[in-house]
Amino acid sequence: MLRQQDVGYRIVVRRIVGIREGRPLFADALGELVELSETHITLATDGGPLRVPVGEVHRARRVPPARRPTATAMIALETAADEAWPAPVRGRLGDWRLRAAAGWTGRANSALPIGDPDRPLPAALDAVQRWYADHGQPALVNTPLPLAAPVGTELDARGWTSRPPVLVQTVPLATLTAPAPGAADLPPVALKAAPTDDWLGVAADRKGGLPDAARHVLTAVDRVRFAELRVDGRLLAVGRGTVTGEGRWLGVSLLEVLPEARRQGYAGTVVRALAGWAAAEGATRAFLQVEQRNVAAVALYRRLGFTTHHTYLTRVAP
Repeated sequence: MLRQQDVGYRIVVRRIVGIREGRPLFADALGELVELSETHITLATDGGPLRVPVGEVHRARRVPPARRPTATAMIALETAADEAWPAPVRGRLGDWRLRAAAGWTGRANSALPIGDPDRPLPAALDAVQRWYADHGQPALVNTPLPLAAPVGTELDARGWTSRPPVLVQTVPLATLTAPAPGAADLPPVALKAAPTDDWLGVAADRKGGLPDAARHVLTAVDRVRFAELRVDGRLLAVGRGTVTGEGRWLGVSLLEVLPEARRQGYAGTVVRALAGWAAAEGATRAFLQVEQRNVAAVALYRRLGFTTHHTYLTRVAP
């Protein structure tokens, strides 16, 4: 059977659809798992959402994606994501990227092992550990999968642990800019070139503070917008959008709706506003990164059209 770790992945479900001559009749459904509860499995199929009661499930398992991303596509997307979340302290190890931001977020404080480190893999990982030790931080390595699977194998042998898996999800920008039912009745979204104090306050609450390094990560991008949705002057939803990757990618991050304002369509409204701006800038696709265990967020993004491109693990030195 399935586990919460399978949310966001492609699965096949064999379900019981009837009885004939005392024997069960089965039908198979293939799609992306968007929700797993004690009572139902919900998956997104080519024919639309399908909600299957657990009592009707005969067998369910994860299956390989319909099309695996190429190494070139993964490197291009990871490069765009790195540009969208720029650490203030950076180094290089051949093609590998070394990043530090006073410990604020794993993405800005981990090595990104894409490309050739110009030395054997064991020596490269030794150099990564020395670099982070020199900067007074624990060594982290962000391993996009399956691209960095050899790096992960070497880290396994060294006893490194893993943080929860993260889904890197994408969608054509045209999907987000298409008219959405009821969108005209929702509050407008303001897009600003710099974050306001209350925008930063929402981000600080979510991330546990905002050191100076965090402000660099948020603002040190040439094309960036900070989205605000307000009702009667009160800030209820925020988001951040960047255009990177040679101008092709909208990166969506720090999407947050205050708890009392959720389930009113505000998150989708913010994303669509950022998509409209990015389309005007020439972008053609959007990406975001979400923890696999964040079932509610994964379901939201699936409704907006996002699908999983690849995953990554943040590896932690023992």
